Amino acid sequence: MKRFLLYCSILILSTIMVLRISGEDKMKKMNKKPQTVSKVDLKRYIGLWYEIAKIPNRFQKKCVGNTMAKYRFRKDGRIIVTNSCSNQKGAIISTKGVAKIVAKDSNSKLKVSFVKILGIRLFWGDYWIIGLDENFKYAVIGDPKRKYGWILGREKKLSETQWSEINKILSDQGYDQTKFIKTSHSE
Repeated sequence: MKRFLLYCSILILSTIMVLRISGEDKMKKMNKKPQTVSKVDLKRYIGLWYEIAKIPNRFQKKCVGNTMAKYRFRKDGRIIVTNSCSNQKGAIISTKGVAKIVAKDSNSKLKVSFVKILGIRLFWGDYWIIGLDENFKYAVIGDPKRKYGWILGREKKLSETQWSEINKILSDQGYDQTKFIKTSHSE
C-alpha cells in the first residue's frame, strides 16, 4: 500500500510539473509579439482570398458566411482591400478599404483602414502576415496583441495537411486555436 501511494504521489507531482512547464512555455509565447514571415511577394499575394476561419470580432458581426477578401494595387503602391460576405438574410455586403505597407523590407506588416472621415483615414488596424504557404495557398493573419486573427485560403477549403501546418503556426505564435471559428462557404 505504501508503495502504491508513493507511485501515485510521483505520478501526481510529475503531472503537475509537466503542466507547469507547458503553461510557462505558453506564457512566454503570449508575452512575445507574434513574428511575421520574413518576406512576402505582394505581386503573388494580391488577388482573391477566402476566409477559412477567424477570431470573431465586432466589425464582422453581420457576416454569417461566404467571406472573401480581394486585394489589388493602387497606383501609389497602397493596396485596395474589398471585403465581402453574406449576411443573415443571404444578401452580400461589402466594404472597401486601403492597406499600407509598414515593414517595407519584408512586406509582412501592413496597416488597414476601412473608415474614411472627410477624406481622411483616421483609424488603422494591424494586419500582420504571420504564416504563409510557400505556394501562397493559405495565409495566417494576426496582430501584435493576438486580439484578431484570420486564416485565408485561395480555395474555400484547406487540406488536413494545411490545417496541421496552420495549427502549428498558431501554436508557435502563441494563439489559442480554439478561438478560431470556421467560416462557411456555399458551393
